[in-house]
Parts: sequence; structure tokens; C-alpha cells
Amino acid sequence: MRPIRLPEPPGVGGVGGMETPEIFTGAAATVVVRRAVVIGNGSPGAENQCLGLVRALGLADHLTLYRVTRPQGGINEWLHFLPISLHKLIDQVLRHFFRNTRLAPVVEGRKPYRVPNGGSVGLSSVLEADTKKIVAVARDTFDKEGPTLIVACGWDTISYSSSIRHLASGNVFVIQVQHPRSRLDRFDLVVTPHHDYYALTAGGQQEIPRLFRRWITPQEPPGRNVVLTVGALHQADSAALRLAAIAWHDELAPLPKPLLIVNIGGPTRNCKYGVDLARQLITSMYNVLDSCGSVRVSFSRRTPRKVSDIIFKEFAGHPKIYIWDGEEPNPHMGHLAWADAFVVTADSISMLSEACSTGKPVYVIGTEYCKWKFSAFHKTLRERGVVRPFTGLEDISNSWSYPPLNDAIEVATRVREAIAERGWSVG
Repeated sequence: MRPIRLPEPPGVGGVGGMETPEIFTGAAATVVVRRAVVIGNGSPGAENQCLGLVRALGLADHLTLYRVTRPQGGINEWLHFLPISLHKLIDQVLRHFFRNTRLAPVVEGRKPYRVPNGGSVGLSSVLEADTKKIVAVARDTFDKEGPTLIVACGWDTISYSSSIRHLASGNVFVIQVQHPRSRLDRFDLVVTPHHDYYALTAGGQQEIPRLFRRWITPQEPPGRNVVLTVGALHQADSAALRLAAIAWHDELAPLPKPLLIVNIGGPTRNCKYGVDLARQLITSMYNVLDSCGSVRVSFSRRTPRKVSDIIFKEFAGHPKIYIWDGEEPNPHMGHLAWADAFVVTADSISMLSEACSTGKPVYVIGTEYCKWKFSAFHKTLRERGVVRPFTGLEDISNSWSYPPLNDAIEVATRVREAIAERGWSVG
């Protein structure tokens, strides 16, 4: 497999300040997409990508969120590697077979299907994903309300979104966020980060033994229905940050400046670390404290307890440092709005993408622990000048800026173009 040169993500090397092309403002298109269906998998990071794109398209007030759920508890915790349809079938068979035996608690565990509310993504309710129901609604409402935009993200959603397009291709426009690994022609558009194609680059192929290359996806360069991004899509657009600035004004505006926000994630398969990174972070934070007015620290759901405990123990009671305890309300959007600078651990593409959309200084710690496509992502951020390494030698009061990442806006433009090719528009 020869190394190839991948196309740049939308907007790379371009001019900021994107305007709606004239083709979208005319009156030629009479079929208008006015509503969206988001299919999520329960992961806030995945669902926020869908919601961020829907916001950028102006459909946030006309969306329905469906969620794909797996059986929970008991033996089900060992079956998450299976395709979701097979997992549900096995669960039903096991429950029926062992219903009245001593093994029932082991097999059943907790309630089989649980659809939590949409609080983590800002919605009041979530529906259980049902392909037939979504298709029926799309067909029944097409004449009066127009086509339905389907936006899905996550491995478990692929079978749902592809089936919807197969059954109602004339009534829907289907977008799959994150690379589905194979058969990209099942979707109208696939939105995926540039680094998902790292395996096709010269550097990626050097890391893969030739024997295993045929099993590494993707194996082909991005086609016409693939939209490449720099990072992850999200909801932290300018309108959302303005609202967050108002909501958090009383708590964050009075803090001494500059305000440094420290966002700590957790180790992943391609970015493994432990308490060693926590100790490195502590040392570097002490070194920059004199140049900070105040510091606020947040942990993610993935942060290991041993990492958060070390940070708490070291900085609890420090007059300049506040550590969020995880209780609602979550100050994350307020932090994005009011921060003067950020320190973010290298494992979280979502947190880095959000911080880099503000145009404010972003320092990254832990890139030396990252490998594979995560390394490619960080290389892209450095080359664009949107991040710098956090070494502890920084003067946080010295600000710097860059053209903010606008992946959601740029993807929305490509979506509008693709929809216009079908004679439709987004209204």
C-alpha cells in the first residue's frame, strides 16, 4: 500500500469569516429540511458532536434525540464487543432460558434496557432508537414538513442510520459522524477527523507491520462523500459561549486575572498515563502560579480516582486554585467563555477541540504519552499554531491567539452543498 497525500480538512489555509454561499440564499430549492433526528449511543462526547452540527445548521430547535442502548448488567458487561443487534438477541435468549434458574441474577443483572434523560447533552428527554419508527415518521411527514436530517455518531448507531437510509432514501439525508470503518456508501455523508486516515500516511504505514495492514481501516482514501475535520465537533459555538458568559458572570467575572482553566481527562488506548502525569502537572502548575490571577481545575468522567486524589491533596485549600467537585451545575461552558488560557491533557480530543475554538492560548500536557492517530492530531494542532506544550516555563499573563477552529461551521457548509445537489435546502 503506497503512502498517499490526503486532502486538507475544510478551511485549512483558507480565510476566516465564512459566509453562506449564494446558492443557499436563492429561492430555487422548494424542498426544505426543517428538522433533525440525532441518533446517539449515550456517550456525551459522541452525542455532542451530532448536536454541534445540528446547531451549526440552525436546526437545534427542531430536533429529536434517539439513543441506542445495550442490555446492562450481569453477563452483558462482557458482550459489548458484539454488534448491538446480536448482543440484544443473545440477551433475550439468555433471559428466556435462565429465567427460573439460580443463574438468573448472573444473566440478568439490572434492568435490560435503560434510556437515561438527555441532561448530559442539554435535552429534557430521549427516546429509545427504533429504526421502523424513525422511517415511518420520515415518510409520513415528508409531504408537509419536508425531508428529515439524520445525524448519528458512534459504532452502535451505524446499523440504525444505514438502515434508515436504505429504507427511506428519498425522505432523509443521513450523516454518520466518526469513521464507520467500511462501506461508506451506506451514508449520504461521513464526517470524520483527518487523523482517522493516519493509517494511509507514510508515518502510519511505518507503524503497522505489513502482515496486519489489511485489517487496519480505513484502507482507501476519503471519497467524495467524506468530510474531513481537524478535531471533534461540539456545541461551544459563539452563541453558546455568549449565553454561558452571562450565566456565569457573577461567579467568574470577579476572579483575579488571568484566569487559567485546567481540564484533566483520563488515559485512553492511544494515550496511556497515570499518576506520573498528575505529578508532572502539579510541578508545572506551581511554576506558573505567580503569573496567574486564579486557577480553576476540572476533571472528566474518565479521570482515574488516583489522579484526581493527588490533585485534590496537593491543591486543596490553595488560595488561588479552585477544584470543581463534580456537582451540578457543570461550569465547563462558563470556563470556556471566561478563561484567559487553558491547560488540557493530551488524551481528550473533545476538550482540546472546544478550547481551540475560542482563539485563546491552549497549552497541552502529556503528548509524549500519545501514539498512533492521537499523535497525528497533536501534530496538526501544533502546525496550525493553536496549541503549545505546557512546560511550566510559561508566563500565563502573556496572551497569544490564532484563527479558531470552526469544524462545525465548516462541516455545516459542506452539508448544505450536498443537500443542495439533491434539490433541497436547509431552512
